[in-house]
Amino acid sequence: MPDSTSQQVMDIRAGLSHALGAASTALDAARAGYTRAVDRLRRVTEAAEARRHKVAAARDTRLAEIDQQHKTDLAAYAEAAAAAADRAAPGAAGDPWDDWQPTPLDRAAELRIGRLLLPHPEDVPALVPLLDRGHVVVRGDRAAGDEVVAGLLLRALGTAPPGGVQIIGYDPEHLGGGLARFASLAPVNVLTFVGPGGLGSLLDDLTGQVRRINETVLAGEYTSLRELNVATHRRPEPWRIAVLLGAGDLSRAEQAQLQRLLRTGAACGVHLVIQGLPVPATEGVEFITAAPGDRAHMSSAGALPVRLDGGPPQPVVAATCRRIAEAVAAGPAPVALDSLLPQVEWQENSAAGLTAPLGDSPLGVPVPVTLSDYPPHALIAGPSGTGKTNLIYAWMGALAARYSPAELAFYLLDFKEGVSFARFAPGRRDQTWLPHVRLVGVNVNTDREFGLALLRFLGEELRRRADAAKRYEVTNLAELRAEDPEGSWPRIVAVIDEFQVLLSGRDAVEKEAVDLLEDLARRGRSQGIHMILASQDVSGIEALWGRPALVAQFSLRIALPRARRVLAEQNTAAESLPRYHAVVNADSGAVEANRVVRVPAAGDRERWNALQHRLWRRRPDDQPPRLFDGDVVPRLADSPDFRRLAPAEQMPAPVVLLGETIDVEARSARTVLRRAPGRNLAVLGTRTEEACAVLATAALSLAAQFPPEGARYSILCLDPDARPAAAALCAQLPDCGWYEHDNADWVLEDAAAESEASWPADRPHFLLIYAADGLPGGKSAADQLRTILRQGPERRIHVLGWWRGAALLREALGGPASRTDPIGSWVALDVHGSELAPFYPGTNTPTWYPRPWRALHFDRSVHRGAAVIIPYGVT
Repeated sequence: MPDSTSQQVMDIRAGLSHALGAASTALDAARAGYTRAVDRLRRVTEAAEARRHKVAAARDTRLAEIDQQHKTDLAAYAEAAAAAADRAAPGAAGDPWDDWQPTPLDRAAELRIGRLLLPHPEDVPALVPLLDRGHVVVRGDRAAGDEVVAGLLLRALGTAPPGGVQIIGYDPEHLGGGLARFASLAPVNVLTFVGPGGLGSLLDDLTGQVRRINETVLAGEYTSLRELNVATHRRPEPWRIAVLLGAGDLSRAEQAQLQRLLRTGAACGVHLVIQGLPVPATEGVEFITAAPGDRAHMSSAGALPVRLDGGPPQPVVAATCRRIAEAVAAGPAPVALDSLLPQVEWQENSAAGLTAPLGDSPLGVPVPVTLSDYPPHALIAGPSGTGKTNLIYAWMGALAARYSPAELAFYLLDFKEGVSFARFAPGRRDQTWLPHVRLVGVNVNTDREFGLALLRFLGEELRRRADAAKRYEVTNLAELRAEDPEGSWPRIVAVIDEFQVLLSGRDAVEKEAVDLLEDLARRGRSQGIHMILASQDVSGIEALWGRPALVAQFSLRIALPRARRVLAEQNTAAESLPRYHAVVNADSGAVEANRVVRVPAAGDRERWNALQHRLWRRRPDDQPPRLFDGDVVPRLADSPDFRRLAPAEQMPAPVVLLGETIDVEARSARTVLRRAPGRNLAVLGTRTEEACAVLATAALSLAAQFPPEGARYSILCLDPDARPAAAALCAQLPDCGWYEHDNADWVLEDAAAESEASWPADRPHFLLIYAADGLPGGKSAADQLRTILRQGPERRIHVLGWWRGAALLREALGGPASRTDPIGSWVALDVHGSELAPFYPGTNTPTWYPRPWRALHFDRSVHRGAAVIIPYGVT
């Protein structure tokens, strides 16, 4: 028993021990499971948090992208809308009032009333379709509505040619006071009023106009007056705008007529602007609801609000109305330039002459004008504002469209202050040019030498043609072209506007110009060289009357309104001419040869550009015309001669460029620095900027001809005002020494020693002295400079110096009794001709009257006389 009990105790203990072990194992497993579960929970929680952050970041990124795309799209749409609005409402149709002026268009445009309030800063105009498109109803605040109506009317008037818009006002409440600002249009019937009780008759009359115009349109198988206008390039009817300002109800008949006009009027150019009358929503009607202040809504803009422009300023309204009234009173608007153009361009041959219409006769028939052996040359006259430049444009356009550049060449010169001819050459905005134009000279009223250069060039061309005619044994251009079909023999037309400037002065320029003109006028006719002289001043025409041999050659006379002395004395046809008209007379002004011409408006840049661009695309070469602008300082970097300079292994002598010559070809004035006595350059005058520019041009042109270390440069600056320019030049020159007052003796002693050496230096030494009359050191420095000037050039040492006066240079050479041989070339700035006598050959003095940014150049080795040049700008 005891054994059995012990055994049971042991079994129980073993069972308990086994149970405890199993429980401990289970507990450990449970704890491990718990730990794993907790870890998994942590990882799941962390993953969930990370995913939440990732999703939030992705959401934020996408929202930012969507927001940026929205902004980008909104900016693009706003920019596109603004661009579309600019195209739909150009010029007076859309310009703001602070920069507004009438700009007649060749098509109906939409009209601006304000700007759309977009969630974007882009200014997008709010436009109203009116002319040729529909009608406008203004509702809401009366004061704001009045300004909207006034703005619409002024823009419509400004986009149409004078008389192209007629306004009929109905204002029974204020008796026309709502349109009082346009009252100056009433005397010329551009504005008419209908009194109280006249609405019915007005609507009946407008309906009758629509019926009549519809019959005309349908007879031509068109659908609208606008389509007829596009097809024929001519608007036979003005736009009619009936402004109905009133309050109250309409009768049944009036309502019916109003609805007919709203449906059919726009296609016939009859439009309604209504304020204060009930109008139901109708297709083609724009409703503008104005709130007090400057806010409004438009039916075509949906929910987008509009900020209205202020009303047009009264001075602008008054000036525009006055201008329109004057133009309407003066007569019909000119025809378009297109009326002068042929259907197929560049088909005519100029062997026998040049013929092109200048405009229409009073009966609408084109009036041809010819330049040939007879009449050979033309004289144009007309006071300022009568259309002289427009007539020249029209004539040139008609000729250029008929004759190719191989048949016709233009040389254009304008002596008045302006750039009338600049449009024919490439510009900053428009890089095209008229292919026929070889030369354009503008702003040359102070550069008479350029006119002389053109006449010399034409004289050389005349001699070339005459020699060829003699070689082929023919007498005129037509025969020469038949014998030499491969030669380049276009007819030349030289246009000189305000030509009397060239013939004034009573000096050598005037004498040579008259001689050349007489020779060209007499002999050029047979060789295809034609002159067109124009003037707006009676004195200009009278400049020819004292030269009967010359004026007799100008048998083609063109007189603009109020022109005097250009026709025969008893011929007064020009006195009563309206604007855009001219008298063309091919018989030296005899009364019986008069032909009245209505000249097109060729000055319109858009129309002219269309022609020029079309011809430019057919140009035979890429050589633009030479443009000479007297108001522009030429740049050295643009000089063809400077661009051609390059280092050479063997150079006979370096060339110094000094400035641009006043010539037909763009050439540089130059001096050659040979190893010969006197091959130094002196710049004379007190204009520091120009003197520095000449020296810089000379030095940079020399540097372009030598490799680095190929020449030596020394700059001695003795004028503090010239120091910045001289220092800038020194920085651009290789192996350049810099000297001032305190060390001037170094470079002078060095150069003087080189000048007295037995052998020339191994490389040239160019000594540039700024204010050479300010040398320090007394007599020794002056003696050294004289030694360098006399002996240096033969030792390849050349002085390029600036003296602030001709007398100071003479003193530097040794005084009045000294020879001036050491100075072989000089450039005079503000130095009068009499002061240059010691440096000029013979006993004469050069004719020279200083003017800004012009200089007189003389080189004893090549010139018989001095020539005017333009210093280059080097910055």
